[in-house]
Amino acid sequence: MNISATESFNFATEANFDGLVGMTHNYAGLAAGNMASQNNAGRVSKPKAAALQGVAKMQAVAALGVTQCFFPPQERPALWALRAHGFTGSDESVLAQAHANKPHLLAQCCSSSFMWSANAATVAPAQDTRDHRTHVVVANLKSMTHRAIEPPCTRAMLNAVFTDHSQFEIHPALAANANMGDEGAANHTRLFDAANTNQPATHFFVYGMDALNPRLQPKIHPARQTLQASQRVAEVLQLNPAHCVFAQQNPDAIDQGVFHNDVVAVGNASTLLYHQDAWLDHDRLMDSLAQRVGNSFCPIIVSRDELTIAEAVTTYLFNSQLVTTPDGSMTLVCPSEVEHHARASAVARRIQQDPRNSISRILYMDVRESMRNGGGPACLRLRVPLAPTSSQTSNQTSGANLLAGIHAGCVFNTPRAEQLRAWIERWYPDQLTPEDLADPQLLIRNRDALDALTQQLGLSAIYPFQGVSPL
Repeated sequence: MNISATESFNFATEANFDGLVGMTHNYAGLAAGNMASQNNAGRVSKPKAAALQGVAKMQAVAALGVTQCFFPPQERPALWALRAHGFTGSDESVLAQAHANKPHLLAQCCSSSFMWSANAATVAPAQDTRDHRTHVVVANLKSMTHRAIEPPCTRAMLNAVFTDHSQFEIHPALAANANMGDEGAANHTRLFDAANTNQPATHFFVYGMDALNPRLQPKIHPARQTLQASQRVAEVLQLNPAHCVFAQQNPDAIDQGVFHNDVVAVGNASTLLYHQDAWLDHDRLMDSLAQRVGNSFCPIIVSRDELTIAEAVTTYLFNSQLVTTPDGSMTLVCPSEVEHHARASAVARRIQQDPRNSISRILYMDVRESMRNGGGPACLRLRVPLAPTSSQTSNQTSGANLLAGIHAGCVFNTPRAEQLRAWIERWYPDQLTPEDLADPQLLIRNRDALDALTQQLGLSAIYPFQGVSPL
């Protein structure tokens, strides 16, 4: 059920913000429950290849006619975090002490996991919120030490990128207490009937456990998102509770490596592609979503007979990007691992050939370096729906003025792609071993590279070494 390009554009123009891979991209196996991360621990990483793969994906998505933007990398190693653990002295001394005494902590403070911007925040566009502004809640990522250091820099970055604060409200992360584990948009999907602008959008939140009633929870791997955090995020986003649906992940799926909902589900407009074993109470959930999204709701279920949870985790079929192109149809941007897996590629073809849905094209992308650490195409991007301001009618709205509140240096285009490639080629190492993380020259080079990038992009100071507080 294709929708017209005019209908989809006027209802919600979407920008996809990809996180640039950092210079210290490495395989330390830091993420419990992330099979790829754990299985590739200790391998030699290729930061330059990883970053170039990310730029290539952005360019391919932009070529589809989708608005593409990006976030710069965060500063790593996170010296402030090492100092907070008691290491003192010069930067070189801190790195040497950490490497000798707590190499795992050093690896955590060098992680490039911020590149998965689907975990950076949760977004509600102006047309869905009480005050008609776009609200963004930074994720606290409290479940994993290497990710819990990200939120302060993420907030500084979001405030620098979303420059019009009359349109965008950037909220701090939820307090990182035991009941408030929040992993951002990887556990949130905005669904809407693009053919009926009078039908409110539905915000679909998925959680791993109810912290106040933890009867149903995984036995092997942690449930990172709590119901309480999802509910609080919805409140901060100023969403109408009647337009929110909350569902629990299948604990058995979490124990098989489904650490976020986007490992087993992806949605766009009124389409929801998901695995049969993604959630508990499947039938009630589908009824609830259908009632709220409207007549155009298009659930596409993949059965366990077609693809097991283990195969979904291996191939990341559901961690594909699902985007609407200017002709109103949808493209599924899959990792190349899907193409090379007989059963997963068969599912992708079946979905593409089914005339009952809008997915008419499959695009395969090589993001192998990210995949080896447990992140596919959807992990690398944060969706930001953009709404016209009150002075803009739907007939007059253009992509240019919808982007007016976003820092121009972070809007992706062909010249910017070439600039980013040249920057990566100049600064990034071809490979990194665990021992390289303690090299003070890597720290100096990373800071010099980030300083050069912020100047090229015209960004304000966003990093601790530039004087911004990391706390």
